[in-house]
Amino acid sequence: MYFDGFTPSQKALFKKLKTPERIQQFVEELDYNLEPDGPTCRSPKRVLELGEAHCMEGALLAAAALRWHGHPPLLVDLEAVRDDDHVLAVFRFNGHWGAIAKSNYSGLRFREPVYRTLRELAMSYFEHYFNLAGEKTLRRYSRPVNLKRFDSVGWMTSPDDVWEIPNYLCEIRHIPLLAPAMEGKLTRVDARLMAAGKVGMVQKVVGARSRARAASKARR
Repeated sequence: MYFDGFTPSQKALFKKLKTPERIQQFVEELDYNLEPDGPTCRSPKRVLELGEAHCMEGALLAAAALRWHGHPPLLVDLEAVRDDDHVLAVFRFNGHWGAIAKSNYSGLRFREPVYRTLRELAMSYFEHYFNLAGEKTLRRYSRPVNLKRFDSVGWMTSPDDVWEIPNYLCEIRHIPLLAPAMEGKLTRVDARLMAAGKVGMVQKVVGARSRARAASKARR
């Protein structure tokens, strides 16, 4: 029922993406969507048609692929300061959390399902989450959002952008990762870690972060 709007070849692709590792590999191989014509939030079907995605779109595609194989389609939002947010498609094996993610930064992608709690999972991104000034910018994370709540807007196959999802992620409560006293004592990112994180980076145009916070959830 959920996949009725996909073509036979698209359904065959989902069938092949049998594990989170295979889903991650496929998401990695998509071109990075630099949004040259303005912010987008494309459905998984549109991503497959165009062969490109950014953070938000990659997470949506990963969630759809996980759903095909019986996992709930769950997203977790990572919230930053002086930086773009990041969105993960999360899954559980044997009671432990893992994540699939599309990112322009090499350290913000896949996580093995070895984390006992969502806080542990979110903290695994902390040292790798930095802006181009070298500041460590990750501050909060959300509880998992089950995308079945957006089935009524056809989030998996809509021909139009599905802004309902990032808009909702902007509205929900986020849980702090740091005590306020910790923030002022953070060191800058080591030059080697920054260089490693930028390996393979696709340069994006620096400009005004339009469409408010919802657009920022797309760009990491």
